[in-house]
Amino acid sequence: MLLLVLAGCNQPQQSAVAPTFPPPDVVYATPLARDITDKDEYTGRLAAVKSVDIRSRVSGYLQSIHFREGAIVKEGDLLYIIDPRPYKAKYDQAAANLNKAIATRELAKNDLARAARLMQSHTLAEEVYDARTKQLQEAEAVVEAARAVVAATELDMEFTHIRAPISGRIGKTQVTDGNLVKGGDMESTLLTTIVALDPIYVYFTVDEKNMLRYMRNEKTGAGTYGGDPAQPMWLRLSDETEYLHKGQLDFIDNKFDNATGTMEVRGIFPNPNLMLQPGMFANVTMVGEGPYSGLLIPDSAISMDQTLKYVFVVGPNNMALRKEIVTGRLLGDLRVIRSGLQPDDRVIITGIQKVVAGMPVNPKPGVIEEKEVKTPAL
Repeated sequence: MLLLVLAGCNQPQQSAVAPTFPPPDVVYATPLARDITDKDEYTGRLAAVKSVDIRSRVSGYLQSIHFREGAIVKEGDLLYIIDPRPYKAKYDQAAANLNKAIATRELAKNDLARAARLMQSHTLAEEVYDARTKQLQEAEAVVEAARAVVAATELDMEFTHIRAPISGRIGKTQVTDGNLVKGGDMESTLLTTIVALDPIYVYFTVDEKNMLRYMRNEKTGAGTYGGDPAQPMWLRLSDETEYLHKGQLDFIDNKFDNATGTMEVRGIFPNPNLMLQPGMFANVTMVGEGPYSGLLIPDSAISMDQTLKYVFVVGPNNMALRKEIVTGRLLGDLRVIRSGLQPDDRVIITGIQKVVAGMPVNPKPGVIEEKEVKTPAL
């Protein structure tokens, strides 16, 4: 055993050598340069442009109903009939009183003409002539009063036929035929309601930050401020994947809500097929900024260091360099880069998990594929 130990000690010792690894394979590509228009999206609620409570202007018993609940009615369509017979009787009486007043006026005219002839022959006292003149004036006044009563009773008779004041969808009737309806004042009976559907409003709120951005972009020419009444907007319903409905900005409130820090905005949309109904939720999009020149890279190529975003680029001698960037919105699977990159930068798009800043890499050229993203036409 001693001889074996001595023989082992005479063997030359091997020096420790650090292992070496080849540079990792990565794929790089230059960013895509595009003209970009940013669109902001909000959640809103649809509301009717007009909503009318149908009430009677006259009191009486409801005689008949002439619509189907929930149907679309046109302006002028007959909805209800209040029993017109009492008002027809009042109208007939007023018409008779008018005829009587007209006859009295004609008699006064004849008396005045006869008095005028007698005055010319000096056989009638002047006081009698004046009395005949006053009688005619009084008769004419009675005729005008009778005409006013006839017009009023004719209106009441017309009001017994209640017609739709606007076109839209009518609700359920609150009163059935045979019931007494009160009309003519603030406590008149509510019969039903009609809401207009074409066009239709959408209300949503914009936060202070975005509103300031719109205003500043308007001054610099980088976008359109919401104060432009012709600014286009697009809308999609909860079961739609594309913005199929086009409208325009209609109204912006004049102050921010103290509780929420937002400002109310309203758009108006054509609704010829009546798919948009009051009370529905909808997503609304509008131009936020642009068009401007921007660069696009895959969102998967972006890394984060706390709040900082960065990418790796292939630098001189195939060294990996870290570049901090400012990102914009996402278009499909590509991210808009607002600053931090140049159009000729070789951005590493594949293999970033194996890359550390300052290490050599084995770069291979690749291509950034741009998938079609369905967005509203501008």
